[in-house]
Amino acid sequence: MILLISDLHLQEERPDITRAFLDLLDGRARHARALYILGDFFEAWIGDDAMTPFQQQICQALRRLSDSGTAVYLMHGNRDFLIGQAFCDAAGCTLLSDPSVIELGGERVLLMHGDTLCTRDLGYMKMRRLLRNRLSLWVLTHLPLSMRRRLARKLRSESRAQTQMKATDIVDVTPEEVPRVMAAQGVLTLVHGHTHRPAIHKLVVDGQPARRIVLGDWDRRGWALQVDEQGFQLAPFEFT
Repeated sequence: MILLISDLHLQEERPDITRAFLDLLDGRARHARALYILGDFFEAWIGDDAMTPFQQQICQALRRLSDSGTAVYLMHGNRDFLIGQAFCDAAGCTLLSDPSVIELGGERVLLMHGDTLCTRDLGYMKMRRLLRNRLSLWVLTHLPLSMRRRLARKLRSESRAQTQMKATDIVDVTPEEVPRVMAAQGVLTLVHGHTHRPAIHKLVVDGQPARRIVLGDWDRRGWALQVDEQGFQLAPFEFT
């Protein structure tokens, strides 16, 4: 069994989501061969050198899962792209590039966070290119912690305001971009998060039936994609 999740947006202000995640680690994930976290694991991350006690708790929980024999893989999201190798080493997880192609359920599957598929959101794409280049990443990780905290709050506030103002289709994936990316990667199954719109979409890639599986965000309930001998099963679960 393999589990895939995304968009938990872990933060101290949502202890219900934290409890649900820790329950998953102590339960279903212990029986999985691997756990994949496809971005926006944390609501915000300003650097491995700035881990709070809360974030250290999550790091230690991942380490316990990894030490138990479940492989843990983590991909950057748009909220936590400053997660670095130091965190991954401490948590016992492997940092995946976005995109990544893996073998899952006997086929090649493309894993993405999903934000790069939203090409109609021109403002976001421009900001992403600015923040993700090597020079910007170096500057961001070397700013004083107080400045990083202020910048993170500012970016989160602006992101929420802009998302509310944008048309629904702007903040969703661009329909033409999905088959283009899948064809370029040579896959018929894509799994991603980011849009907070869990579903399994059927499409055609290079004349062949294909599917796009969108992971749900964790808010009022959790979401997980389970891959086993029964196939690909996307389902929600209630918080306890």
